[in-house]
Amino acid sequence: MKNLIILGAGTAGTMMANHLVKKLPKKDWKITIIDQYKTHYYQPGFLFLPFDIYTENQVKKDGKKFIPKDVNYVQKLIELINPDANTIQLEDDEMLPYDILVVATGSKTAPEEIDGMSGPDWYKTIFDFYTYEGAKALRDKLRDWKGGKLVVHITEMPIKCPVAPLEFAFLADSYFRKKGMRDKVDITYVTPLSGAFTKPKATKALHHLLEEKDIKEVVDFNIERVDYKNNKIVDYADVEVEYDLLVTVPTNMGDELIERSGLGDELNFIPTHKTTLQSKNHENIFVIGDATNLPTSKAGSVAHFEAEILEENILRYIEGKPLKEDFDGHANCFVETGNNKALLIDFNYDHEPVEGKFPFQGIGPMSLLKENRMNHWGKLAFRWIYWNMLLKGIPIPFVPSKMSLKGKNFE
Repeated sequence: MKNLIILGAGTAGTMMANHLVKKLPKKDWKITIIDQYKTHYYQPGFLFLPFDIYTENQVKKDGKKFIPKDVNYVQKLIELINPDANTIQLEDDEMLPYDILVVATGSKTAPEEIDGMSGPDWYKTIFDFYTYEGAKALRDKLRDWKGGKLVVHITEMPIKCPVAPLEFAFLADSYFRKKGMRDKVDITYVTPLSGAFTKPKATKALHHLLEEKDIKEVVDFNIERVDYKNNKIVDYADVEVEYDLLVTVPTNMGDELIERSGLGDELNFIPTHKTTLQSKNHENIFVIGDATNLPTSKAGSVAHFEAEILEENILRYIEGKPLKEDFDGHANCFVETGNNKALLIDFNYDHEPVEGKFPFQGIGPMSLLKENRMNHWGKLAFRWIYWNMLLKGIPIPFVPSKMSLKGKNFE
């Protein structure tokens, strides 16, 4: 019997387990998924937790319930990947052999990468919301905060869900207006990019929203350190931004396992063929989700689209057929803008977000790159879709893995 091992039982790994268990013959293949954590988090929900829109129980569940019964589930720390021997070393020195390896180890925040960020003010006046612990601590802080200078900051790219920091700024504006204290809060959005987003047309639309909501914007800010004693962040050009409350997105890095195994780049992301999802250095290793170094968004929708394509490519690899170069970098993201409204963006490697209708040409019902309530309800509905469809490997009707050009205004 041959062995297929999936490393990581987060979004991407769980989806792949559900995809592959339906396709690989049980008499020939044993599928094993390995993860050290018991809890599965709905990470998009971390954005809503600080504003008391979601509760703790809405963003976490027992991860094991989403693993198919025919998949061997191992809950242990992974010490090392040995691609030359085709083995996985676990924390107790147990060695597991594999014929095919799927790496879905995700990414994590690394506040220690910036001097002063994770110092004595961490979770006091400096917070992240990309972790469950950070989002929960920030929620408790915002409940009693009296106002001042709120700075929403991105350390560097790439990050999980590039629009989430913007969403946080928009939701903060809405949150403080509802509390009747928006006049007491000065919001500044600080980014290393030259604009609000990575794509020109989306940047223009999002910049307009920042202006409309009286959120200041500081661009091209490459942070050197956090001066927590004087409550300011400082970049390499000695530009300073003062804060009373700093909500930062720290450096995002791949798992330390990738560094220990010598498989990653300087940020521990694995060099991956952008259209096939095969490792560039080992043909029997495939990579999915945030663990890749692909030039696309690190987001749950991307992992969903990748999973549908990777399923077929693994089957083709087993059969000795050429891999399909079908992944086009497709990303589909709702951008919450506050006041029960949201934008929707749909893009890939070659096409930036533009206006139009989604998923049906001329009908919608979703509007692309336009703020409305329908998109907001779509954003909230995604939580149900995530738990009940995405994780279980069920395709979303009318949303193909490859980006459709229909209904989009490219002129």
